[in-house]
Amino acid sequence: MKSAMVVWLGVAGMAFAGKLTFPEPVKELAPGPGETKVKVDFPFTNETDKTVVVKETLGDCSCTSIEISGGKTAYEPGESGVIRLNFDIGAAVGKVEKGASIWVDGDAKDAPSQRLTMKVDIPILVEMEPKTLKWQVGQETEPKTIKFQMHGDKPIHIKSVTPSTENFDQELKTIEDGRSYELVITPKNVNSKALAVFRVETDCEVPNHRTQQVFAVVSAPVAK
Repeated sequence: MKSAMVVWLGVAGMAFAGKLTFPEPVKELAPGPGETKVKVDFPFTNETDKTVVVKETLGDCSCTSIEISGGKTAYEPGESGVIRLNFDIGAAVGKVEKGASIWVDGDAKDAPSQRLTMKVDIPILVEMEPKTLKWQVGQETEPKTIKFQMHGDKPIHIKSVTPSTENFDQELKTIEDGRSYELVITPKNVNSKALAVFRVETDCEVPNHRTQQVFAVVSAPVAK
């Protein structure tokens, strides 16, 4: 999906960069736990002896938008500008890479002149291991455990766990209040396939981290 073209400084947006020189085409950043959006600026210069016209841009997903300083798309020799990548963090956590490909006039459709990348290290406040518990049809009905570890400066408590079906039994254990929990899940039977989504509500102060999901699956035996 093409990223939405956003106009920076109020100038009508068009398309942008390509055979331009970017000193740092890859940048890293570490947003704080409560941040929902991040932005990264990529300065560039036209170091060629010809005018470079930006024709097209392609973002990684709808969560990534792109801006260009002044809304300019044509750059004379020696002229500089800045391209900005915006990333809507949403529910993402951990190490995430987002970016955009940029074409200028004369570029082949499958060969953009430039790739810009932001490497974002998003704090994990509620860590779950594993996120999915698995059984096979015909196996022994045995309990399995998902471990929760809470990170950050303040304790985070699990307030409730709500399953999407009644095919599994569950037990929430507090190992260390506000810091460590275990969710023990047991299928009521393994005679047929089953799937449940467990909605885990916490009192985390950061909205994007407050609700988590884990899964339990009884699947068909793997063919030999």
